[in-house]
Amino acid sequence: MKILVPIKRVVDYNVKVRPLGDNSNVDLNNVKMSVNPFCEIALEEAVRVKESGKASEVIAISIGKTESQEQLRTALALGADRAILVECDSLLEPLALAKVLAKVVNDESPDLIILGKQAIDGDNNQTGQMLGAILDLPQATNASELIIEDGAVSVTREIDGGLQTLKLTTPAIVTTDLRLNEPRYASLPNIMKAKKKELKVIPLADTGVDASPRTELLNVELPAAREAGIMVDSVEQLVDKLKNEAKVIS
Repeated sequence: MKILVPIKRVVDYNVKVRPLGDNSNVDLNNVKMSVNPFCEIALEEAVRVKESGKASEVIAISIGKTESQEQLRTALALGADRAILVECDSLLEPLALAKVLAKVVNDESPDLIILGKQAIDGDNNQTGQMLGAILDLPQATNASELIIEDGAVSVTREIDGGLQTLKLTTPAIVTTDLRLNEPRYASLPNIMKAKKKELKVIPLADTGVDASPRTELLNVELPAAREAGIMVDSVEQLVDKLKNEAKVIS
């Protein structure tokens, strides 16, 4: 079994992002960048499947600028066998990402595509579903458990009021939720080994995909500051303020 894991370069989750001075975009100057946390979970699951003997190869792929090679090297250090970078100068929208991934899937013919359910920068939660629609493949989203048996993939996912288990025939697409696993850390020996693993760079133009944006970013600004809370002396005073000031009860 061959597993393809798309990963994305994002601002590290510990960094508090700020807009540029002209509010045209997020300020990325001297900001720490990392692998998207949901993508780390997807990669960890793929590596675990390989370590269990149920997969022969794990391929990490990213779509972005040259700097994304850093995150792909991290993926290689975490257990991926080889990596692919589809190089482009701009941040692509989910539909364009899905189209590029579909092209790579057609070239690589993986049995399973595991990707994070969303990226923490855009929070769109769209790429996996769009990829499934384009390729017309079975898919399970928000996976909290993944089991591979007899060439089929059983996925447990959390839904309102309980758990749902789906059985997919391969090739299939799975998007990962936070509860699926706890990603490992890359050891120093594996970081050194990752430098010798294959990392193939493909220009976006070579894929033949139209990646033109469908939306326009107008501005980026911080959320409005919240007013400080107040202390009340009684339940009656609280109810009065909720009713007459906040107007959240009648």
